[in-house]
Amino acid sequence: MNEPWDTQMEALGEFIRRRRKLANLSLRQLAEKTRLSNPYLSQIERGLHQPSMRVIKLISEALNISAETLLTQAGLLHHSDASSGDASAAAPAVEQAINADDRLSDQQKAALISVYQSMLQIQ
Repeated sequence: MNEPWDTQMEALGEFIRRRRKLANLSLRQLAEKTRLSNPYLSQIERGLHQPSMRVIKLISEALNISAETLLTQAGLLHHSDASSGDASAAAPAVEQAINADDRLSDQQKAALISVYQSMLQIQ
């Protein structure tokens, strides 16, 4: 029986793995970009380790996504916890919707999210 925290860590790890693969990065390449070890990243992706906020930030930067997106995907941050009334609070919801659309391939999802995030940075 999984505890809620275990489920959240598994969700976070799965999201990180999916985004790493969408970015065409091997675990070793992600380790190099974050300066974290392969085994440690593997444990995070398998939901076996709870990463610190520093590690979340390193991973999010390497994957070109916000730390808030990572935390939201794991159920550790809710939209109301993000800056309320800010357009960036809607970003995780949009990214979730894109990722949930089974009509899109993984490459199409990554492209849409990349374009969406770049447009948010222009504003």
